[in-house]
Amino acid sequence: MSADKDLISVQQARDLVEAAQRAQAQVAQFDQAKIDRICEAMSRAALRDSPKTAALAVEETGYGLVADKQEKNRFAAEDVWNYFKKLRTVGIVSETKDIVEIASPRGVVCGIIPSTNPTSTAIFKILIAIKSRNAIVMSPHPSAARCINETVKGMREAGVKEGLPADAIGCMTTATIEGTQALMKHKATAVILATGGIGLVRAAYSSGKPAFGVGPGNVPVFIERSADVAKAVQDILTGKCFDNGTICASEQAIVVDAPIEMAVREQFKQQGAYFLSAAEADQLGKIVATPQRTLNPGIVGKSVEAIANMAGISVPPGTRCILTDVGGVGREFPLSMEKLSPILAFYVEDGIERGAARCNEVLHYGGMGHTAGVHTRSREAAVRYGAEMPASRVTVNTPTTHGAIGFSTALPPSMTLGCGSWGGNVTSDNVSPLHLMDIKRVAFETRPVASKRPAVATQPAVMPSPPAAASRPAAASAQTVTTPKVSREEIAAIVDRFLAHRQPDSGSLQTASAPQTDYSPRSGGNGGTSPATSNAGSAAAANGRKAAEFVSEDDVKRAIQKGEKIFVGPRTIITPSARDIGDPAEVFAKA
Repeated sequence: MSADKDLISVQQARDLVEAAQRAQAQVAQFDQAKIDRICEAMSRAALRDSPKTAALAVEETGYGLVADKQEKNRFAAEDVWNYFKKLRTVGIVSETKDIVEIASPRGVVCGIIPSTNPTSTAIFKILIAIKSRNAIVMSPHPSAARCINETVKGMREAGVKEGLPADAIGCMTTATIEGTQALMKHKATAVILATGGIGLVRAAYSSGKPAFGVGPGNVPVFIERSADVAKAVQDILTGKCFDNGTICASEQAIVVDAPIEMAVREQFKQQGAYFLSAAEADQLGKIVATPQRTLNPGIVGKSVEAIANMAGISVPPGTRCILTDVGGVGREFPLSMEKLSPILAFYVEDGIERGAARCNEVLHYGGMGHTAGVHTRSREAAVRYGAEMPASRVTVNTPTTHGAIGFSTALPPSMTLGCGSWGGNVTSDNVSPLHLMDIKRVAFETRPVASKRPAVATQPAVMPSPPAAASRPAAASAQTVTTPKVSREEIAAIVDRFLAHRQPDSGSLQTASAPQTDYSPRSGGNGGTSPATSNAGSAAAANGRKAAEFVSEDDVKRAIQKGEKIFVGPRTIITPSARDIGDPAEVFAKA
């Protein structure tokens, strides 16, 4: 039967991812206005269904308090959406003179949903996935599958009414380890958002896909000697007792500066906490930890009364939280671990250095990179303490539960808190829609790069046309290229050089070897014919050269275009190419 369930789960994962991939191709084409309308509608639907899904979550899992789960749902549906609703996730999202940033969705998001915060985490992950134009397929914790699917149903229906493809939001109804692994490893899965136990987070990171996993939060809080003790205790109990301590950012260990120990103890008693005796603490430790020194899931999210009954101890009526003095940190001290219930470990250290060292020790025992807290009136002390913490969030003078998720601080509101490299996570951020987009950057040159070889100039795409001559025939105009003009003085100098190199004893004429642009003014007049022209033409023909006889300007033009010799009286001139002499009409006129 178990094997059949695994097969069903695996096939369901495959079907959901493939359908989501097709839907995401449509979502990727939506403009910003449509994406925002869809998310707005889903936010309203989640808020509307919050009382129902909160009650269902407590009924199904046995964790937490209905009123607090409803508030978590509201936070995920309303505060998260209001914070990110104006964020651009389509097209150009940022532009400067030098860089243009363009958003691109990742594809299909795999969302792993825990049992401790099931409905609020589902709301959160759906909103940030669709906001960034992705599709999402969720694998719910088996003990919370019903309440998570109910949350998905209401949000999906609202999104579909605004044009969202129904398959853009999927959720497995039969969730097994094998099915979840198939979902994470599917070729169409683009990125994983993993919230759950450390084993699940490790599986996400080993899937071969980009993953945002979050680790456990064994959160220490230091009450420094300058703190407002009454407010510090109030904040700690507010955070610790919220939803019976099921949020990973809730306080787990209190470290008190020695000079204010008695004042802190008294405030805890006055505000509804109960300190156990050493014997009672031993009894409690036996039900908090398993023989393998892991957290007993049977106490998670349970009330003080339920836990006391399980441990066989008696607490005063109305007790909000159990406190116990703990002698150290580690496997020998089970109450030093993350407890996810209204139980606090209590330590006393003298001074900020020793207090920070103890908090550091607590974080190393199962809470690396997550969250730490400090209560102090000194900003310098807060920063000094924060610098020593291997934690991604250090909250100051506020409940760590609410501060870390961005409820009571300026941190981005999130139900998925990265633990950085300390916790083996890829990010230390509060995860948001920004983490589900790829950003393309179009970057323009700002600093030219020197080269040893200069660039080769190329002709422009459109060459300027040469100035038209009134008397130039169309055929000649098409072949002539504009060049520098030759002056009358240059023509005379060329003729003189040519005559200086003539061969006097032969009937033929020798071309000057240096310049190839030798030509002379004609001596016969514009309309006359020189009697020597025909004789010179015969001499040129004898040398194997073609001679051109002319009596007009047009003859000169044709000779120039054909590269022929020009005969002017008894003198022979080699005609250069049109490229060398410029406008033939002008040359003729000057000559």
